[in-house]
Amino acid sequence: MYPESTTGSPARLSLRQTGSPGMIYSPGPWELTPCLFSRNLGKSGLRVSCLGLALVVSFQMAEQLMTLAYDNGINLFDTAEVYAAGKYVPSFVAREAGVGRKWCLKASLERLQLEYVDVVFANRPDPNTPMEGDPFSSSKSRTFIIEETVRAMTHVINQGMAMYWGTSRWSSMEIMEAYSVARQFNLIPPICEQAEYHMFQREKVEVQLPELFHKIGVGAMTWSPLACGIVSGKYDSGIPPYSRASLKGYQWLKDKILSEEGRRQQAKLKELQAIAERLGCTLPQLAIAWCLRNEGVSSVLLGASSADQLMENIGAIQVLPKLSSSTIHEIDSILGNKPYSKKDYRS
Repeated sequence: MYPESTTGSPARLSLRQTGSPGMIYSPGPWELTPCLFSRNLGKSGLRVSCLGLALVVSFQMAEQLMTLAYDNGINLFDTAEVYAAGKYVPSFVAREAGVGRKWCLKASLERLQLEYVDVVFANRPDPNTPMEGDPFSSSKSRTFIIEETVRAMTHVINQGMAMYWGTSRWSSMEIMEAYSVARQFNLIPPICEQAEYHMFQREKVEVQLPELFHKIGVGAMTWSPLACGIVSGKYDSGIPPYSRASLKGYQWLKDKILSEEGRRQQAKLKELQAIAERLGCTLPQLAIAWCLRNEGVSSVLLGASSADQLMENIGAIQVLPKLSSSTIHEIDSILGNKPYSKKDYRS
């Protein structure tokens, strides 16, 4: 587990060009218990709500969900070029895929109606970053790609377009290389990694990232707490019509659910459903609270597609205090996939 910092300023939600206050900060329910509901992003001074919202729906729905989330204490919003059908909504976090030296965040900020974002994420090391030779020919070439990324992100921050930068879906080795490059050339290192984390995917967040946190201060912002809906329990009897797995382009998800491993997962979820009923919550709320119980996770990004789903997911906050050590042990016994770490980072 990572120790939580109790210092730092509140996260800045957005800065519009229409003259609204630069610091938009409305005390939310997490303020009642700062150490539980508001967490520092890595070892930076940026404090974020422990639940965030990924704006992956249509532009109109994104605005509705963002307003509802903010009114309920969420101050962390994630958007990207491919979100909301390519349209932009005000956000706290922005992500980009291309990060060469010619890349600039200015156009993105204009569409967002912001002067800057708090964090910009590099979504995987960019193989299209300008460089000599084959970008995948050697480890030396990979280092060049990462160096170009670090230089680009440092430029973005120095130009005032972002306060920090982070990585998304990078390996531990790549993150360490980025940190080393930053220290070698007096550049700015990343402060956090966005990683997939749910009951059926645990290794990276529970074993690899804690080591990075203690070595270089990189925190964890996690996504897909319901594993693309698998952990919601909706697939316990097959693929329902109009579910995500039934849609065109999601054959990979359908195959995963109908596989032998998928059937084993559904059997485990039925056992977990009994625990959820005992705690007086839904299975999705239990799954999200389970992610939040990891103090090393700065924030869990929700992918809600409706107001009802968002409010149900936010209700996971109320389940968190009910997750006793015995309940966590019971869940681990059912899952049977707790990763083993040789090091204990608890203070």
